Amino acid sequence: MVVLVLLESPEKIQKVEKLLGDGYIVKSTYGHLRDLDKKTLSIDINNLYKPNYYVYPEKKNIINEIKNTYKTCDSVLLAADYDREGEAIAWHIAEILKIPLKNRKRLLFTEITKKGIENGLKNLKDLDINMFYSQQARRIIDRLIGYTLTPQLWKHIQNSMKKGQSLS
Repeated sequence: MVVLVLLESPEKIQKVEKLLGDGYIVKSTYGHLRDLDKKTLSIDINNLYKPNYYVYPEKKNIINEIKNTYKTCDSVLLAADYDREGEAIAWHIAEILKIPLKNRKRLLFTEITKKGIENGLKNLKDLDINMFYSQQARRIIDRLIGYTLTPQLWKHIQNSMKKGQSLS
């Protein structure tokens, strides 16, 4: 049985791979794989503020490598950091790989030690959808406010700078 372990950071691969030993293949997502498109609002305000994600073009090779490795494995463990961003990375890669909901397991560890990894393996968790929703809501709010408000602010800031005034 071969298990694919997906980390967020490539710097951890060798140490985690060594601690896990045979039967595990460790890869990294190199951070986020998808996001809201920077060129558009990317949020369907007429459909419950549904975000429209796109894959970072520079991440396509990483995704293809992960997909090809996933095809050769019996299961996958999502081991991105245990915070909102890590949960979002885990959710996005699970969506990209089309991992069934019941198989979206998180390997969580707070230290890269034999004890830390073993403890994480003994206590696998389901992907925390509420933590993912929290990150997604923050991104949506950032986009709705930033995308609509920033052009107005820059318009006034640039005008005030020309007049030698400060907006602070």
